[in-house]
Amino acid sequence: MSVGSCLGMPVVQLAHGAGAVEMWRLINELIVSKVPRDLRAVKGGFGIDVLDDGAVIMVGGQYVVLTIDSYTVNPIFFPGGDIGHLAACGTINDLVVMGARPVAFMDTVIAEEGLPTEVLEKVVNSMIKVLVSEGVALIGGDFKVMPKGSLDRVVITGTGVGLSKRPVVDTGIRPGDKLIVISPIAEHGAAILAAQLGMDSDVKGVVSDSRPLTRSLLPVIEVFREGIHAARDPTRGGVAAVLNEWSRASGLTAFIERSRVPIREGVKAFLDAIGVDPLSLASEGSAVLAVDPGIAEVVVDELRRLGEGYAEVIGEFREPPTPFLKGRVVAITEVGGKVLVEPKSVNLPRIC
Repeated sequence: MSVGSCLGMPVVQLAHGAGAVEMWRLINELIVSKVPRDLRAVKGGFGIDVLDDGAVIMVGGQYVVLTIDSYTVNPIFFPGGDIGHLAACGTINDLVVMGARPVAFMDTVIAEEGLPTEVLEKVVNSMIKVLVSEGVALIGGDFKVMPKGSLDRVVITGTGVGLSKRPVVDTGIRPGDKLIVISPIAEHGAAILAAQLGMDSDVKGVVSDSRPLTRSLLPVIEVFREGIHAARDPTRGGVAAVLNEWSRASGLTAFIERSRVPIREGVKAFLDAIGVDPLSLASEGSAVLAVDPGIAEVVVDELRRLGEGYAEVIGEFREPPTPFLKGRVVAITEVGGKVLVEPKSVNLPRIC
């Protein structure tokens, strides 16, 4: 049976890259299921056996954390950043949420023939500026040019290397764990959506949150590592995708209070007006944590002390109250109702 017939779709669709269930199904059926279990990770580490934000290899008594991601955003310059800034921050944050201190970065830049060199220079300068500010070494890379019309301007792939004494791998979630969001959600997705709709100059307070989390989140993970059972940056698919993935993997039910999910008023008003759920939109400078209930408030206080003023406990994991709710996410609405939160493939191509 072919992958297309397994997926019920003869061609790749935009939904397959949106970070929701279609993407994870494609990855599992196209790749993971074909790799023998003993080759899904290096012995003593983690890889596609857990499908976290990166892979972990044990080298000389310490853990080396590796991550790779391709960045393809339209427009390449957007309110709050650009594709170079996004590539550096996104790669760094994938290491940070795994509890690794970023030490090195490599890039692949693929440019379309005819791209103004001024544009290319601005993008690369932006990427390098982030790396320098974070003390991350740029140790190599690659550059290619594609014929005009075969690529939409520029694509950047970032590879990150980090070191950790004990990485955070999202396999330790337990009943009672509290869910923390460290900063306002959906800001990157809303900014890109506004730009693609030509509304970025009209919508106030909608700016991408693209930024590195090295100074605020990493110190908290290093101090409270024993009680932090999972951490993820909610990029494609947003908070909804992260929580659904964790719930499915753990077999638990995540309950969240929508009124406690941090979101800026301008972003909320814009998304309400166009009918898009902020839980399904990407953030590029936020993170979701699952932590031991005994330290949740202390973790929030420390995050706030380090500048994350919107950090908030938004819910918790529980044993499924019914078989139907096993592996699902339930939101308690502002008026007290309960609704399922399912990852939605927002039709938003080239978002990150």
